[in-house]
Amino acid sequence: MEQLGAESNLNLDWSLIDTILLDLDGTLLDLNFDLEFWLEYIPKVYSKKNNISVEDAKKIVISMIHSQEGKLTWYCLDYWEEQLSLDIMKLKGDISHLIQVHNHALNFLQVAKKSNKRIYLVTNAHRKGINLKMKKSGLQDYFDDIVSSHDYGVPKQEQKFWEELTKQIGLDKERAIFFDDSLDVLESASKFNIKNIIAISKPSSKIPKKNVPGFMNVENFLGVTPK
Repeated sequence: MEQLGAESNLNLDWSLIDTILLDLDGTLLDLNFDLEFWLEYIPKVYSKKNNISVEDAKKIVISMIHSQEGKLTWYCLDYWEEQLSLDIMKLKGDISHLIQVHNHALNFLQVAKKSNKRIYLVTNAHRKGINLKMKKSGLQDYFDDIVSSHDYGVPKQEQKFWEELTKQIGLDKERAIFFDDSLDVLESASKFNIKNIIAISKPSSKIPKKNVPGFMNVENFLGVTPK
């Protein structure tokens, strides 16, 4: 039996899995874009706009972000445009060259699609951000549907998200697999009793791998691609 919280060499029985639920940022896409955008680029722009040092701007922005952690507003681009008085989508476009698909993720999607699996993108990301990332990554055609938590008014951390998702796509928890890189989201999916849950241990190419406690971990999709 695989040790939870450790890197796992999974031998999944894909004949028992019909539905694949995939997070976006940090799971399919390199989280480096988001980290660079919110923790580096936004503070630089905010500092110029408000005539303060980048260091002070970073403290302010990070404090504001932390205050919304786990809430839907944390992911809402309209909310941050209002709070920061910045054109968030224009600024995202400025560094959109950093939007990159994780190694082995594209092959995973291609094989899963050919295997006739139902594939759903389930993300807390705002629709505006999703649209930009789909345009840059070209992944949209692999999904049966793209579901944003903003559609339901609650983040994936809440049980209501999974209840609404089940209604929308006819989710069979016993024959589903879910991939994500956030502990609180993985715990929420576990509480909802999704049978197969996998944690991504290296969401950003720029940050060392860190195993997620309590779950089976993989660094990328290489070892879990359907045979």
